[in-house]
Amino acid sequence: MLLAVPLAPLVGSALAGIWGTAFGGNKIGRGGSHTLTILGVLIAFILSALTFNSVVSDGARFDQSIYTWMVVGGLKMEVGFLIDSITAMMMCVVTFVSLMVHIYTIGYMQEDDGYNRFFSYISLFTFSMLMLVMSNNLLQLFFGWEAVGLVSYLLIGFYYNRPSAIFANMKAFLVNRVGDFGFILGIGLIAAFTGTLNYGEIFAKLPELQSTLLPGTGWLLVTVIAICLFIGAMGKSAQFPLHAWLPDSMEGPTPISALIHAATMVTAGIFMVSRMSPLYEMSDAALNFILVIGSITALFMGVLGIIQNDIKRVIAYSTLSQLGYMTVALGASAYSVAVFHLMTHAFFKALLFLGAGSVIMGMHHNQDIRWMGGVRKYMPITWITFLLGNLALIGTPFFSGFYSKDAIIEAVHATHLPGAGFANFAVLAGVFITAFYSFRLYFLVFHGKERYDQNPDAHHDDHHHHDDHHGHGHGHDAKPHESPLVVTGPLMLLAIPSVVIGAIALMPMLFGDFFKGVIYVDGAKHGAMAELAETIHGWVPMALHGFTAAPFWLALAGVVVSYVFYMVMPAWPAAIKSAMQKIGVYQALEGKYGVDWVYENVFARGSRALGTGLWKGGDQVLIDGLVVNGSWKLVGRIASVVRWFQSGYIYHYALVMILGVFALMTYFVWLNK
Repeated sequence: MLLAVPLAPLVGSALAGIWGTAFGGNKIGRGGSHTLTILGVLIAFILSALTFNSVVSDGARFDQSIYTWMVVGGLKMEVGFLIDSITAMMMCVVTFVSLMVHIYTIGYMQEDDGYNRFFSYISLFTFSMLMLVMSNNLLQLFFGWEAVGLVSYLLIGFYYNRPSAIFANMKAFLVNRVGDFGFILGIGLIAAFTGTLNYGEIFAKLPELQSTLLPGTGWLLVTVIAICLFIGAMGKSAQFPLHAWLPDSMEGPTPISALIHAATMVTAGIFMVSRMSPLYEMSDAALNFILVIGSITALFMGVLGIIQNDIKRVIAYSTLSQLGYMTVALGASAYSVAVFHLMTHAFFKALLFLGAGSVIMGMHHNQDIRWMGGVRKYMPITWITFLLGNLALIGTPFFSGFYSKDAIIEAVHATHLPGAGFANFAVLAGVFITAFYSFRLYFLVFHGKERYDQNPDAHHDDHHHHDDHHGHGHGHDAKPHESPLVVTGPLMLLAIPSVVIGAIALMPMLFGDFFKGVIYVDGAKHGAMAELAETIHGWVPMALHGFTAAPFWLALAGVVVSYVFYMVMPAWPAAIKSAMQKIGVYQALEGKYGVDWVYENVFARGSRALGTGLWKGGDQVLIDGLVVNGSWKLVGRIASVVRWFQSGYIYHYALVMILGVFALMTYFVWLNK
């Protein structure tokens, strides 16, 4: 049964990718492609739900090797499954969100020429992600890690005729390789010092490494391993400064934004650190590093969301900020809280991205929120579901995002690491910023004056020239329209867990036995979870107390300020923007703090200059010029001189003999001195 979970989406992907495309003669068509892939993901979801039920109700566990690939010395390289509570929860989240995205895609991509190929890709992604979360060893984890990166590359560059899409997918691929370099170093160190890649065996040997130093340094080995592994998570989970790829990944079609860059792939790093919690609990230095990186990401990436005008990019920066919150929770040793926020965020962020896609469809493929407004009355289902997702995102009491986000803020407040002061400020300031940019987006899109007839560039979307908008044919002044049921249905289904899942899962996941034996916290050194247990006594008391706490008032202030700025006094934002431009702040934000500039001008151009220097100086001059060509030229020149002594005349030979004797006598005289 467990094998069927990842293999069902893989089979669907293979059938759609071969028989549904020109490669295999397109024998099954569009209907066959989406039917087979949706069926595969549906099977995976049903089996995941049954697995989750067995784990929760019966305490079922599974940790076994399925296939031994090779044995090198004593190191086994295997394919195996570890099914426990965190795995079962991740399986359900991945398959449910993927199923919603598959159904949604039928409506969203109906006009696209790459319809079948897209279904093949998203089903392949589901397989890769399931292999990652179900693994019981680091080798299989790394396989899933790289596979989701590869499929992400294919999906971001789905419109491969568009230069911006090609630039974005190459950027994502290269930035993730930087993180993966650290990740594979960490795996290599674990293999070298423990002799195993199996999670259980690694954790059993960790006490032996507690005081071991990295050879040749004064650094603790566990700290080096933990930081190397987290560098991999920084790339995959888009933490500063390896975050730059995620906003650009919005070049891909909207459904993959929901699937990959909000709900599942970007949370792989959070899952990995939580899975390796016994290792991270041994290093306060690594935890503090994680806390600071997460705080920077949560605060400064949220600020960038304020100045975005593309509906998908606003939500993308929201994703970056929320990933920062999850990372902060990891640094505070509140791993269960991080995973809890991972789960709640998966639902409401997938809802927001799919809602944004519905708006894009209804607005005839316009993505600029400056040319929307008043959409609420034309798209009531999209409006109400988007509002529910926004309320969950900003942490409104009784919504799912409130429980996980408030728990993170409380955990940070309770931690005593050196970076806790900055982290506490970052997560609290992030509450106001999140509410401000989220409701700026909401008010500009769904309320206020209708501006869709003023759009200077209609059809500014992620389809571009790849479809001819069959059935649309609208000009700049075409009225918005509600999306079909195949699009709004997944929105309604995602809205349900976005509202209720937090209340249901709060006590079991944070203070019950849900993660018992899965996530390890050293309570003597890191007491955040113990302090949380003293303050949280149920979902109703927590929500009621939330109305009196600082985060609620900060979020309310963000909503009110947003309303005043964009509904009551729309001239104020323009005036503030003008003032910020005069002192260079707006330019710094628009330039994304210069991170992209550094990547493009220092690393990319520097690498290109270094490569050109090595090619011209090393390859052409040194290797080709001196070693290869120089050697035969030297032999030729020596031969051209020596051949004069092989003339056939005796007096030439006599002269050479005399010169030779003279040279030998000179050498021996010099040697004797």
